[in-house]
Amino acid sequence: MTHVSIRRPVAVALALAALLGPAAATATAAGAPAAPAPSASASPQDREVVAGLQRYAHPLRTAEPGGSGGDLAAFASMTRGASIVGFGEASHGSKELFTVKDRLFQELVKREGFSAYAMEISWSAATRLNTYLSTGKGDVRQIMRDEFQDGYSLLNTEELARMFSWMREHNRTGPHQIRVVGLDFSDADPEQYDRILTWAEGNEPALAPELRRHYAALRALPTQVAARMAAYNALPLAERKAIAQDAEAAYQLLAKAGKQDPWVLQEARILSHMAKEYTVDWSDPAQAKAASRYRDRTMAETAVWWQRQTGERIVVSGHNGHVAYESAVPDHYPVTMGADLRELVGRDYLAVGTSLNGGDYRAKTATGEAGTYSVDPAAPGSNEYTLDQVRYRDFYVDLRAAGRDRTVGGWLNTARPTFVIPGRYPNQPTPPLALGRAFDVVVHLHRVHASVPVP
Repeated sequence: MTHVSIRRPVAVALALAALLGPAAATATAAGAPAAPAPSASASPQDREVVAGLQRYAHPLRTAEPGGSGGDLAAFASMTRGASIVGFGEASHGSKELFTVKDRLFQELVKREGFSAYAMEISWSAATRLNTYLSTGKGDVRQIMRDEFQDGYSLLNTEELARMFSWMREHNRTGPHQIRVVGLDFSDADPEQYDRILTWAEGNEPALAPELRRHYAALRALPTQVAARMAAYNALPLAERKAIAQDAEAAYQLLAKAGKQDPWVLQEARILSHMAKEYTVDWSDPAQAKAASRYRDRTMAETAVWWQRQTGERIVVSGHNGHVAYESAVPDHYPVTMGADLRELVGRDYLAVGTSLNGGDYRAKTATGEAGTYSVDPAAPGSNEYTLDQVRYRDFYVDLRAAGRDRTVGGWLNTARPTFVIPGRYPNQPTPPLALGRAFDVVVHLHRVHASVPVP
């Protein structure tokens, strides 16, 4: 998500829209680092809010995966009853936001049997990763270098490489397999078309020539991700619209065929989504807003499709601005993926946001260069400032339980400045958001550092 309305090429807009998301009482766990002392200048009501939050806060031993997970038992219990759990990130470029989600996911895999991790990456990139996860063939960092290009490059991090490596080791020795799900549709590898055509030739051979005709222009694009997206963008709009009609026609052919395979249909559906997205005129604010709405809805539908198709409990990882129930920037992102998931599956969806008091993050400029930037500690009056007064340096809190306290509930349901940090720099990272209306659970980190890119 992005807060900036600027004219930009379609390929850049599509890829960056994937990642330019918006930028919010127990004993101390053994080894948990201490937080700064609460502000002595806080008002009596603020102190009452902090005391209420503290009663429901559970300290995190660490934001890094590995070691004992005893401090996460309460978190695991908070997810019970949910088949889809959204893991948000306040920034797409901070190390600890990746590692804490890795740690939480590992615990849900071990304690609760979760077996899918859905991300803001393409379906075909996830397919490549799943081959590595199931067989160990290939080099995970090379796969990431190949697939996480252009706007997706902020995900090309050592933190995610280590998470995928843990998944591979779990699949090698664990009781059940873990898979990655690609929620996004800004790109598709040539193999995605090949899988569809191979299935058609073996099951509905009469459809194969027509499918080849419908996919001809897409299959003619370059094989490398960034080059392919640039070439697609360079096509005249009329040609991109014709490609979109062809991609939808191919999907309809498969949807009406005598024999059907749900996985083939899903791959064809995603290709149709991608082609439709490339017809957007991003210089038109109305079209850009509608496209953002379409993307969040489609990602939600993909997550629900996977969960219903497999029966697996699934974590949906994305920016806070996607997994939340309410949008912090409704002028650009009117309805979130989290709101769609709640509509589609009801209470089977649980939204977990992350929050940071300050620190560093990686982001990209309007021309595509990546850099490291900082946000100062949260200002008084913001959500993070109050959260950071809780005695624990890093912690998580069930907002549903804390909100039953009248004072805390009033604070949670009041919109105030919140770190919603886009992957684009410069940015406006503190729009108003009511935490209690946006999330069920929040994980708060005192300070974060910039993520580490894969060399």
